[in-house]
Amino acid sequence: MVKAMPILPLRARRLSGRALLLLFAVLVCAAPCVFAVQEPWSAVGPDGGDARSLAGVPGQPDHIYMGSTDSWIYESLDGGLSWHRLARLDASGELIVDHILVDSVHPAVLYAGAWTVGHPDGGVWISHDAGHTWKAVADMRGQSIRALVQAPSNPRVLYAGAMGGVFRSADAGLSWTLISPPGSLEIHEIESLAVDPRDSGVVYAGTWHLPWKTFNAGKNWASIKQGLIDDSDVFSIVLDPVNPDTVFLSACSGIYKSENGAFLFRKIQGIPSSARRTRALRQDPVHRNIVYAGTTEGLYKTVDGGATFQRMTGPGVIVNDVYVDANNPGRVLLATDRGGVLLSRDGGRSFTPSNQGFSGRKVEALLVDSTHPARFYAGVVNDKTYGGVFVSSDSGATWSQIADGLDGSDVFALAQAPDGTLLAGTNRGLFLLDPPAAGALRWMPTGAVQNFVLRQSTVLLRRRRIAVQTSVKDTPGQIQGHVYALNLSGQAWLASTSTGLFTSRDHGATWQGGPVLGAAGYLSVAVQGATMAAAQRSSLVLSTDAGRLWMPVPLPAAITRIDALAFSPGRTLWLVGREGVHLTRDLGKTWLWINRLPLRDINDVYYDPAQGRVLVSSRSSDLVFSLDPQRLDWTWLQTGWHLSLIRSAAGRLVAASLYDGVVVQPRAQSARAASQ
Repeated sequence: MVKAMPILPLRARRLSGRALLLLFAVLVCAAPCVFAVQEPWSAVGPDGGDARSLAGVPGQPDHIYMGSTDSWIYESLDGGLSWHRLARLDASGELIVDHILVDSVHPAVLYAGAWTVGHPDGGVWISHDAGHTWKAVADMRGQSIRALVQAPSNPRVLYAGAMGGVFRSADAGLSWTLISPPGSLEIHEIESLAVDPRDSGVVYAGTWHLPWKTFNAGKNWASIKQGLIDDSDVFSIVLDPVNPDTVFLSACSGIYKSENGAFLFRKIQGIPSSARRTRALRQDPVHRNIVYAGTTEGLYKTVDGGATFQRMTGPGVIVNDVYVDANNPGRVLLATDRGGVLLSRDGGRSFTPSNQGFSGRKVEALLVDSTHPARFYAGVVNDKTYGGVFVSSDSGATWSQIADGLDGSDVFALAQAPDGTLLAGTNRGLFLLDPPAAGALRWMPTGAVQNFVLRQSTVLLRRRRIAVQTSVKDTPGQIQGHVYALNLSGQAWLASTSTGLFTSRDHGATWQGGPVLGAAGYLSVAVQGATMAAAQRSSLVLSTDAGRLWMPVPLPAAITRIDALAFSPGRTLWLVGREGVHLTRDLGKTWLWINRLPLRDINDVYYDPAQGRVLVSSRSSDLVFSLDPQRLDWTWLQTGWHLSLIRSAAGRLVAASLYDGVVVQPRAQSARAASQ
């Protein structure tokens, strides 16, 4: 049995720098083999997020793979009704898995093409065991792969489109060669590819600035822009499998069709012109006149070979890929932004979410109900109407969305008062969760600001004018803008916003406040009774009278970035950031640095009252450290996930991962920790 390893307390003998490095290496390199395999933390939701690509296994209509935006590949064995994490292409979590290919001859062989946001990176990966393990192809390491196709007439031939051009493999992906002209000013930034099913050397390439075609595997290239609006970004190319001279092409300027092998295109007028982008074209494998167009403003469908198109979903659906079941063409799956996978059983006339087991959410706020520890609330960002707040009453097994009233707001903070009142801090101010009405929950805007200001006036007294100051109510307003942090546990409620610090002493009916010491945008707050603390990246303020008066707190010179604050009993204030963990037991008069903790760049700190421990986590590590607030020794756990928030639910740890939603500690692991 593996147990969390106790580390020397702060009062123990000093270790040399080399010894500390060796100790840390042992901790983070040796132990992961045990925890990652035997007791991984489970990702439990909320369901949904960004899905990028879909691929089916030939002859197995219920076996489908999905690519995500955080390096994960998912698998479904029931036709997309449910999903499970299959493998991660790399540990960075930054890969956009835009293409998955299932080998047409050997279905256990898979290919994946990926890229990253913000910098040129990515590559091609191959699996020979149905996706359970993957290996990066050396020739393509660092290439930003935007297209990946297999030649129908010769499965050993593959083509990849990258920012630098078109690459070809003749040995089933083991080695690759650039076949577009090196340094070409025209054939680069390849977004789409298609291969003629009759000839593996005939390839169509769509760039960010018009399409090209080669008849001899890249020895020569010809421009095929006739009929296209100049400088069209070409997102997708589809060839009719029976008559490959029929070519559909989607571009930023619309959808085009050619019936002579792309020598001449004509624009299809079925989709109204606007700022939409058609990211994916997919032809029905049985009914070839049916073509689906997945756009940034919904799914369109033509049943007459492109003469007319009809929109099948609402305009808010952003479609990244379309999958049509070859055995049952009425079953259509969409990979979408924010909404995850949508499933239709009637040829696209209606869709329902199909995301059980798939969570690609970015959770910025995580709250465990104070009276029902199996109830979790998760606030998400970037998901608009698909996001808001999600609640689970069974420790993450199932979730339901609570978004009514938020109008697509991002949720950055959640807090609960002792009486159960729940507030959400968003990018559009404060919202209060209204009690259920007719079985529905709804968020209501709140945060009425009523400040008192001193106004000076003069009065005439015995023929002399005397200046007086009176306290009057200022013009009422509303807390608006970004809410960074909330705490409702003290003598007054505290909210940190982009316009300052605000407190409420009447259960949120009215708020008072504004900039503190001339500053706003305090990113973290902590409250214990009447004592309040709020931190910016490089400064700290404190109040001992529930927010009526704030004063600056001197910080050690070594602190260069503050990320989070928390109080433990006895008004011990914990401060974490780039330099690790600091604490003060006298409200900032003196500070103690836990310099033996083998982790820096800590982003979250939380006091767990059930265990009487302080928990810290880092976005750059998958370790959680649990500190004794008196002895200052600690234990650690490996989660298998990089975390943004760590909380406790009746002794069991629950956390927000960076991009994979909420993760929970195995029950057996928490039970062992409690018995130690």
